[in-house]
Amino acid sequence: MAEVLSNNYYAADQFRVSMALGADPVATLAFWGDAVGVLFDVQLSLDGVGYSSLIQGHADDLEIDFQQGVVQIRGRDLSAGLIETRTQETFSNRTASEVATILAERHDLTPVVTQTTTPVGRYYESEHDRVTLGEFSHATTEWDLLVFLARQEGFDAFVQGTTLYFQPRTAPSPPAMVIQPADVVGMKLARSLTLARDIEVTVKSWNTRQKNAFTQTVRGQAVSGGASAGGGGVQTYVYVRPNLTPDQALKFAQSRLNEISRHERVVDIVMPGELTLTARSTVLLDGTGTDFDQVYYIDTIERSITFQGGFSQQIRAKNTSPRTQTTTPADIVGAVTG
Repeated sequence: MAEVLSNNYYAADQFRVSMALGADPVATLAFWGDAVGVLFDVQLSLDGVGYSSLIQGHADDLEIDFQQGVVQIRGRDLSAGLIETRTQETFSNRTASEVATILAERHDLTPVVTQTTTPVGRYYESEHDRVTLGEFSHATTEWDLLVFLARQEGFDAFVQGTTLYFQPRTAPSPPAMVIQPADVVGMKLARSLTLARDIEVTVKSWNTRQKNAFTQTVRGQAVSGGASAGGGGVQTYVYVRPNLTPDQALKFAQSRLNEISRHERVVDIVMPGELTLTARSTVLLDGTGTDFDQVYYIDTIERSITFQGGFSQQIRAKNTSPRTQTTTPADIVGAVTG
């Protein structure tokens, strides 16, 4: 039995594998009693010829069931090395892409990195990088740092196989698959009526270098039905972020609006297993005859192969339908003193 969970949440993919103790249980127990850093490569073939790797990673823990004669191993992909490594480095004069490359090479990962130009220290205005990173570093891991930099750049960061990717989030691509109700084992469709309303995101910030405070507001119009679609007024969200420029605040507001909007429609699908889709693919749902027939981003894919159930997968995906956005120009609140 094997299970592999792939996600796009800035988190490690996970696996669980069950194996028989074998003909020589004593030798098997002796191996696992001393084993450290065991590397797994979970591969699967649909035709018995070409194998595809679903995940590579080290075992985190194991459980031995003597009665059933089974060893169960759980682990994560190779981002686990960064997740468990504490860092006290500020990298103030490095760019985010340089930091990503350095961290990848430290863990013997191949970096696939899109170049950036902003020094990391710029993310901490007025020379606060030493305080914000240096003092906080006892609770910061290399993965935390990488994810923080990815969010600042609007990037995605993930490990696939032995490769670390640090690159812009891709725009919705043509669907990798068309899914119809007749093709699946089970399907659940959910919709948030609260998020079906118009959504307004406001970002408030102050910039110590420019010595002023300001707000940026972005509104997304409901795809259908306007502000009353959810049975109420506009759904508002307010974020406070220090030391942003007006342009950075606007980009942050637009990013949050897009992220919130994608939670309006969620589909959960159970279907026969396949090896084409990834946690960053899009799929087209078709055949319900409703507004649920649209393109969705995949959030997670959980693949499972068992003797009883064969090869199956469960997909969770969120809508990609764009909203018409309107922007309120930055409102300068006043001068910042000190």
